Amino acid sequence: MTTAAIEAVTTSAAPAPVGPYNQAVKAGGVLYCSGQIALDPATGAMVGGGDVEAETRQVLANLKAVLTEAGCSPQQVVRTTVFLADLGDFAKVNALYAEMFGAGVSPARACVEVAALPKGARVEIDCIAVLG
Repeated sequence: MTTAAIEAVTTSAAPAPVGPYNQAVKAGGVLYCSGQIALDPATGAMVGGGDVEAETRQVLANLKAVLTEAGCSPQQVVRTTVFLADLGDFAKVNALYAEMFGAGVSPARACVEVAALPKGARVEIDCIAVLG
């Protein structure tokens, strides 16, 4: 695969990256979405005030915006990783996650508790989708 076959995906409907990476990258018929935290796309500020459900809604909205920009839908997602600052939040996050990814064939997934997430986030989710 040449670098010409690798394309960055960028949308103002999701937060700008906070480091040297892209919101997503298309390569070989696959979309690789970077992890999203609960940043407001317009302001770059964290939303939710520490409420994991509010954060999860924003994270999923951010991911959906990136998928949409790439011409994908949540139904094309084949793999996700969910990072939680507290695994005790699993049930709350899982219920909201199921609203977006529960129809049809749900993606393969890993869910892990981590010591910390950027900007004090309680949840981060990344995904891989099949294009086309």
